Amino acid sequence: MGKKKRKSKSKTTLKKKEEEFTFRGYTLAKLKKMRLEDLAELMCARQRRKLKRGLREGENKLLEALKSVKSVSGGGEASEAGESVKTHLRDALVLPGMVGKKVGIHNGKSFEYVEIKTEMIGHYLGELALTRKRVLHGAAGVGATRSSKYVPLR
Repeated sequence: MGKKKRKSKSKTTLKKKEEEFTFRGYTLAKLKKMRLEDLAELMCARQRRKLKRGLREGENKLLEALKSVKSVSGGGEASEAGESVKTHLRDALVLPGMVGKKVGIHNGKSFEYVEIKTEMIGHYLGELALTRKRVLHGAAGVGATRSSKYVPLR
C-alpha cells in the first residue's frame, strides 16, 4: 500500500471571509426593522421582561436623541463633542438602533464615552461603563511594616 500525499495548508493561503454579525440568527439590518415585541422574543428573560413592560420616558428620549446623532465611521476614539449623547440611564438596554453611535454613560463620577458595537445588543449600558477602578497597590510606605520601623527617616 502506498502512502497518500497530503496537501499542507501552510502553502495555500486561505482567504478569511468577513463574517456578517448575527444576533440569534438575524442580521443587523433585519434587527433594525423588527418591532420591539419581536425583538424581545430574541432576548434573555430579564431583557425580555423589560421590553415587554415598555420603555420609560427617559429611554424614549435617549433613543430619539441617538437618532439625530450621526453614526461613527472609521472607528476612531470616542470624543466628547457634539457627536455623542450623554446619559445617566445605566439600566437602558442596547437596542439595534443604537449601533454605531457614541454614548456618554455616567459611571457615578464622570461620563465614559463608548461606541456601541453590534456585539453589545441586549446588554445594559451600565455594563459598558465600569463604576470602580482596579486597585493597583504600590510599594509599602515608610513605617508600614515591622522591619522598617527602626530605619532612619532622612
